[in-house]
Amino acid sequence: MLTLGGLGFLLACVFGSYLASGGSIAPLAEALPFELWTIGGAAIGTFVMSNSMTEVKHTLADFGKILRGGTFAKTDYVDLLSLLYFFVRLASTKGAMALEPHIERPAESPAFQRYPRIVANHHATDMICDYLRMVGMNADDPNQIEDVMARELKKTLAEELHGAHALQSMADGLPALGIVAAVLGVIKTMSHINQPPAVLGAMIGGALTGTFLGVLLAYGMVGPFASRLKGIVEEEAKYYEVIRAVLVAHLHGNAPPVSVETGRKMAPNKHMPSFQELESATQNLQIA
Repeated sequence: MLTLGGLGFLLACVFGSYLASGGSIAPLAEALPFELWTIGGAAIGTFVMSNSMTEVKHTLADFGKILRGGTFAKTDYVDLLSLLYFFVRLASTKGAMALEPHIERPAESPAFQRYPRIVANHHATDMICDYLRMVGMNADDPNQIEDVMARELKKTLAEELHGAHALQSMADGLPALGIVAAVLGVIKTMSHINQPPAVLGAMIGGALTGTFLGVLLAYGMVGPFASRLKGIVEEEAKYYEVIRAVLVAHLHGNAPPVSVETGRKMAPNKHMPSFQELESATQNLQIA
């Protein structure tokens, strides 16, 4: 909602100041549909040309993130850290083989079933199960595991950021496409050079609308959307960094509370649960 509110405020300031200073909306209203057709159509065409169909669908789906914000809240981090605490405590007390019933069939695991949002997040569930499974296969070198996890997270982040990069590339090209539309308008004007000055003035105004629209779309809409999406993706990546931090700390031989505390510190500050909140959640888990 904040994104839509900012967009509304932007448009109100731009067009409101124009009207308040004595500008007429008629030339803009007349030229805008055709200029938008030229610039928007060209931008969409270049976007489709420079991306695969999978990446196009991914970017379109990312608009939901732009509008609603990040997926994870403080409760999600509490749930994740509580689940990881259960697993590292179980591995510490009963050995890695005790994890097998949970990681082989997570949908049937009582531990996972306590946290349906984690089960619904297939990436997080697979990541937890895959690396706990590696521990059970005697891949217990913490440096090796950390290196593998870091490379996977880096790869995933690069893939998730593709939508933001695609939108930023579109934003970078929109001013030039606005110039293309303006040049076409000038060509049209020059072909009617025998018309009265009033007619030529209206046609030049329509041509300049293309430059205006290209710059407005680039720096007032698409560019901020790309920046917003990049921030959300990078924030959500911290959720998976928590998993890496806890499991690597466990492999280094730390006690379960210390391992989970290491992961807690990786959560974004605005979503990071306090020590007392996490301690209360893990104590309730022990009682259950």
